[in-house]
Amino acid sequence: MGHDVELIVGIALGLGLAAAAGFRIFVPLLLVGLAAHSGHIHPADGFAWLATKPAIIMLAVATFLEIIAYHVPWLDNLLDVVATPAAFIAGTVLMASSLFELDPLLRWSLALIAGGGAAGLLHGAAAGTRLVSSATTGGLANPAVATTETAAAFALSAVALLLPLLGALLAIAMAVFLGRKLARGGRSLWRRR
Repeated sequence: MGHDVELIVGIALGLGLAAAAGFRIFVPLLLVGLAAHSGHIHPADGFAWLATKPAIIMLAVATFLEIIAYHVPWLDNLLDVVATPAAFIAGTVLMASSLFELDPLLRWSLALIAGGGAAGLLHGAAAGTRLVSSATTGGLANPAVATTETAAAFALSAVALLLPLLGALLAIAMAVFLGRKLARGGRSLWRRR
């Protein structure tokens, strides 16, 4: 594979995984660890730790706890306070781990802007969706929202790992969809006041 094609695939892979981190921080990290451990992917230099058994065990436990916590109404909204910067960091790490043979300044700049930005944008939209759900249903619909977000994190991570270009397109489509949904929900909240 040519260097340019490898770079495009790496960017697409990183973008899809980073966007998935916007829904659930640990799901894409766990799936990357499992994929790297099985030899399906090879993370960039400095990210081999993702494939180690201790990292996979830690990520599996963190994934389980995160999924459970997001299914508790109102706790999910409080968790977003910590999860917002954590999603940005996870998106940055996921993007950087997928970029090979780039100058470190370019790698980390791209990782911060594209990876952190994608994760932050999706997480912000998802958090906004949960806030609207909390405000309009008293939190009763939040577990359904959490289940949808968890499914989206797993699906987007899997697609990004198997078909990186499609994963990147899905990430962009999800960002647009959630942004529009959030804008409509926010406008309806303002009209009720």
